[in-house]
Amino acid sequence: MSGVLVCSDLDRTLIYSAAALGLRGRDADMPRLLCVELYRAAPLSYVTETAARDLQALAGAAALVPVTTRTPEQYARVHLLDKPPAYAICANGGHILVDGADDPDWAAAVRARVADGRAPLAEIRAHLAAAGGEFVLKRRVASDLFAYLVVDRAALPPGWFDDLTGWCAARGWRTSLQGRKIYCLPEPLTKSAAAAEVARRVGAGAMLAAGDSLLDAELLDAADAAIRPAHGELHDTGWTAPHATVTAAHGIAAGEEIAAWLLARATGDAPPIRPSAPWRAL
Repeated sequence: MSGVLVCSDLDRTLIYSAAALGLRGRDADMPRLLCVELYRAAPLSYVTETAARDLQALAGAAALVPVTTRTPEQYARVHLLDKPPAYAICANGGHILVDGADDPDWAAAVRARVADGRAPLAEIRAHLAAAGGEFVLKRRVASDLFAYLVVDRAALPPGWFDDLTGWCAARGWRTSLQGRKIYCLPEPLTKSAAAAEVARRVGAGAMLAAGDSLLDAELLDAADAAIRPAHGELHDTGWTAPHATVTAAHGIAAGEEIAAWLLARATGDAPPIRPSAPWRAL
């Protein structure tokens, strides 16, 4: 199938840390893994070798665009393909990278939208600083666009995240709990808006999407066909849609299943995707 744009989240969708592998069974039966990210010279993220082959084939058959909440600096550590994709979306849509370089016009347009009619980042940061406790391990700001916490998930007080979600919603911000990270992002900062812009630039006739978190829901909703793993925020909340598939596997095996599913649809070896989708009007 020509003119297909494939937009996929990275962490816990295509790539997995050691803590997120979710492997079960005998060690002798485990799949071969390929490290695709190093941090401080130590292995951090993996795909199965089968997934790596399928993703390489996918990049040759369609425009494969990583779409991540990572900052451009964090994304640069990931080596998913032999050659980096022409486009990547970082900071949850705050940056579009073109051949590895940030598009300044897109970044400026996003910042203008984010600043319009909602609480400033400084107010969110101050609230997180005052409302935290011993369960907060780190506080971070990403690309001067949003804030996130690294927390001890087991020590998170009951109701604390729900209270934060309500406080943020009243100020035009939303939250997401992914693994050990709690994100607070302005509502206009979306992966789907950036994906629609990339689709326009490449002249895509159809879009496939994959993701596991609530921050991916708009991207999956906007796609012609979508897939999510049987784990993560979307799985925990039971998110579904008529055009969306859920993997049979979880953990890194779901990542392998997602890569195969995307490749089959991008090459026309699977049932056709729906002929129209909301992303064309974004």
